[in-house]
Amino acid sequence: MSLNLNDIARIANLARLELQSDESTRLLTQLNGFFSIVETMRAVDTTGIVPLSHPVAAIADIALRLRDDVASEPNQREANQQSAPAVERGLFLVPKVIE
Repeated sequence: MSLNLNDIARIANLARLELQSDESTRLLTQLNGFFSIVETMRAVDTTGIVPLSHPVAAIADIALRLRDDVASEPNQREANQQSAPAVERGLFLVPKVIE
């Protein structure tokens, strides 16, 4: 995937950024460099390779010190939602915002 200056202008517009021409050119080079790295990584065949549970596991045999996933506080949903302006079935209701 390769971007051009029109793509950079569109991205800047969506991000509400005002870029000078030299900034646009620099950003174009940086983003295309990033996409080049991603394409190189995607080209590597990783079938049959088990994902690492931790990046250090590739270097040393480690045992992760993970705690049990146990709820440590009581459910206080109703108490927390008492001050909310609108709640429905345990969820906060917020105004719909669409541009």
